[in-house]
Amino acid sequence: MQRRGALFSMPGGSGSRKMAAGDIGELLVPHMPTIRVPRSGDRVYKNECAFSYDSPNSEGGLYVCMNTFLAFGREHVERHFRKTGQSVYMHLKRHMREKVRGASGGALPKRRNSKIFLDLDTDDDLNSDDYEYEDEAKLVIFPDHYEIALPNIEELPALVTIACDAVLSSKSPYRKQDSDTWESELPVSKYANDLTQLDNGVRIPPSGWKCARCDLRENLWLNLTDGSVLCGKWFFDSSGGNGHALEHYRDMGYPLAVKLGTITPDGADVYSFQEEEPVLDPHLAKHLAHFGIDMLHMHGTENGLRDNDMKLRVSEWEVIQESGTKLKPMYGPGYTGLKNLGNSCYLSSVMQAIFSIPEFQRAYVGNLPRIFDYSPLDPTQDFNTQMTKLGHGLLSGQYSKPPVKSELIEQVMKEEYKPQQNGISPRMFKAFVSKSHPEFSSNRQQDAQEFFLHLVNLVERNRIGSENPSDVFRFLVEERIQCCQTRKVRYTERVDYLMQLPVAMEAATNKDELIAYELTRREAEANRRPLPELVHAKIPFSACLQAFSEPENVDDFWSSALQAKSAGVKTSRFASFPEYLVVQIKKFTFGLDWVPKKFDVSIDMPDLLDINHLRARGLQPGEEELPDISPPIVIPEDSKDRLMNQLIDPSDIDESSVMQLAEMGFPLEACRKAVYFTGNMGAEVAFNWIIVHMEEPDFAEPLTMPGYGGAASAGASVFGATALDNQPPEEIIAIITSMGFQRNQAVQALKATNNNLERALDWIFSHPEFEEDSDFVIELENNANANIISEAKPEGPRVKDGSGMYELFAFISHMGTSTMSGHYVCHIKKEGRWVIYNDHKVCASERPPKDLGYMYFYRRIPS
Repeated sequence: MQRRGALFSMPGGSGSRKMAAGDIGELLVPHMPTIRVPRSGDRVYKNECAFSYDSPNSEGGLYVCMNTFLAFGREHVERHFRKTGQSVYMHLKRHMREKVRGASGGALPKRRNSKIFLDLDTDDDLNSDDYEYEDEAKLVIFPDHYEIALPNIEELPALVTIACDAVLSSKSPYRKQDSDTWESELPVSKYANDLTQLDNGVRIPPSGWKCARCDLRENLWLNLTDGSVLCGKWFFDSSGGNGHALEHYRDMGYPLAVKLGTITPDGADVYSFQEEEPVLDPHLAKHLAHFGIDMLHMHGTENGLRDNDMKLRVSEWEVIQESGTKLKPMYGPGYTGLKNLGNSCYLSSVMQAIFSIPEFQRAYVGNLPRIFDYSPLDPTQDFNTQMTKLGHGLLSGQYSKPPVKSELIEQVMKEEYKPQQNGISPRMFKAFVSKSHPEFSSNRQQDAQEFFLHLVNLVERNRIGSENPSDVFRFLVEERIQCCQTRKVRYTERVDYLMQLPVAMEAATNKDELIAYELTRREAEANRRPLPELVHAKIPFSACLQAFSEPENVDDFWSSALQAKSAGVKTSRFASFPEYLVVQIKKFTFGLDWVPKKFDVSIDMPDLLDINHLRARGLQPGEEELPDISPPIVIPEDSKDRLMNQLIDPSDIDESSVMQLAEMGFPLEACRKAVYFTGNMGAEVAFNWIIVHMEEPDFAEPLTMPGYGGAASAGASVFGATALDNQPPEEIIAIITSMGFQRNQAVQALKATNNNLERALDWIFSHPEFEEDSDFVIELENNANANIISEAKPEGPRVKDGSGMYELFAFISHMGTSTMSGHYVCHIKKEGRWVIYNDHKVCASERPPKDLGYMYFYRRIPS
């Protein structure tokens, strides 16, 4: 690739219309204000259209706007011109032609191809013996499509020359820079090399953590010296906490802690209290192993499998991918593959299944003209546009065309016939949907089930008007909890999107075979002989369904009848049946050494599924309900003091913190409110308050305290007293939002509970669907009658109830030892036959391995 300035050092482009320099300059003068030179923060898209999968390799090439640096295929560039009025585009095209032959008939000796200057993410083989490539760039001025060939350094104005050079020299916005990742910018802690670790016998389990001081279960940090598990500050990483990890450091002086939940084979989030910043610990694996966490052996090879695991699972990979069978490639609409971007098969498998569902096809592809026409100015950052683009790419058949007959004959004669479509690259889609997500934005393998739920959440948040295609997965679960001591019960409902089916290992029908296999495997390992072929436990589906319906113990159950903790059991039933039922087999778990493990099972999943017997029945005759009393919120003394200290007299505001924030450019009154509502806890805490509240209309208005009567009366309101009116005081809202909840949730919860903090928190946890009812929130915010507001009820969750009879139409399978490694493929039943989607390869399936799947998709059979 040619570097900056190199392109324009070449002689004038051949084939361009010759004009005097003044004529070209005069042509560009009206458009000069719209031509920009890319800055360091600009994303320059020159590989892929914002609305389609056209690229410089496509027949029509690609048009890059010289103002926004967005790229458009020939079919979509006119839309951008009409919407924005931007007239100047750089047209990029890569031509492929057969190589010139030498006198003997062979290709000429290879030499560096100076005609290739585009830095493209492409699968084309630039070293092909039969073809050569040539890149072409030119400016196109709309609406007359006037073309100026590049390079044209002598005739173009200097600004245009610099802008064109910068665009052509820019790197892909998706390309990960090897040495410039944020991880490499973290300093190595000065305490890492000589860190003291106490030999106190502490072993950290792979789940079930809670703060040793306050029982919080989120934002937990493991101290690497003594193994204490304690909560972080409320504002760190946008998670709640009481700062006990920091207090422990101040008491004991142990400097390093690692955040639980971030540990992967590639590293973890480490914080140095002494150095007051995130750091790198080059000996993290050893430090974690001290507490029983085997980080390095979570996976051991490039694809996540240790050598022994690979040998064991060869048969599993062959069966699931249907290797060894000559599969017929499928082409046309609905048979387009997705290229693997490096451990992106989890995304590809889920999206293939999603866009096989008519409701998603109609919502996005069916509304393509409207969605594209009304897309924002930057369509690459719009969820609905990118969903529509992906859906059209998969369903149109435009990127899934079989080789033409002449090409087939030529390939067969050369004995090089390898029928395989190119598919599309979901790079732009993945970059957007994984944005700000620490796992999906990485190149590591992920859990397809977690991505499915992440996608559903994005669909919910970006619904198109009243249409929400994810409603087809939505159902209500009735949970019945019984106090074992009083036998009283409580019925609650929650929303869910998939059915998690436990693996009933004790019901295996081939136990003798499993025992023999395990003995042979251990003997082979001890004698360093080849391992035997993996044997799957054969589990009846009926046993898994029975395990799902059986009661389970409830940890930390608080009985309102006893007003104390007691033993409790929970059973779950379907309060409604969804249009499409997604079933996840719970194959994955963690060993005590934190190494992910997978249950190697074969389950006889039915093609026809009847779960009508799992329909919820509600309160039964003779059952007595538990009293409707919320458990007391236990707040440690130091946290109580902190909350009470938040309610300070306005005259006691820490002005030094106010000035620190004001110097950052925030309005002075907003800074005063931030410091007040965070209880004089410092500029850093107040800054987080500002970030949360800066979009509010009264953000910069002076601090006012409705009904303020001193710290004592305000404190009474916080801990349960009823306010004179039902308008929640700002100080209570600030306390709830500081725990990580949205402001609208806090306002509605307080209004529904007469401004009682404890009951408001319980209300939030018991109304998980509230966040989705945004219209209801707006209505509440605008309603002036407090009595009406307190009595109002949010509309019920949207469900599409019906029969519990289903038929299987798709399933996703996983190969490997854990969700952090291995490979996913998807099988979908289309037009009466099963089709396998294995990244970019789409073929007719001969032996779909329905017994080895991980996620199963069922559609309701109309009754």
